[in-house]
Amino acid sequence: MSKYALSGVMAVFLLAGCAGSSTPDEAPPPPSMSQDDACGAKTLNDYVGQRADGETVDQLETDSAAERVRVIRPGQAVTMDYRADRLNVKLDDQDNIVELTCG
Repeated sequence: MSKYALSGVMAVFLLAGCAGSSTPDEAPPPPSMSQDDACGAKTLNDYVGQRADGETVDQLETDSAAERVRVIRPGQAVTMDYRADRLNVKLDDQDNIVELTCG
């Protein structure tokens, strides 16, 4: 086989790889926004203003739908990862609960 014929055959195979294929898969839908209270923080507003001692935090774990509870003190470094099933207990300087959120 001559090298021109071989080049032609190679070109056909290369172009066949570029031929139109089936439509690409569609991207999955974005996550549902209904998870904004997956940990049950909205039902725990009665705890705002209470002192966050061990007993109170244990009770929050029991009363919430959260898989885990994270206590956040003023100025404390926290990770920025969002976990809908985690209850964040934000405290003031006197360890009083000021806010309860999921994330």
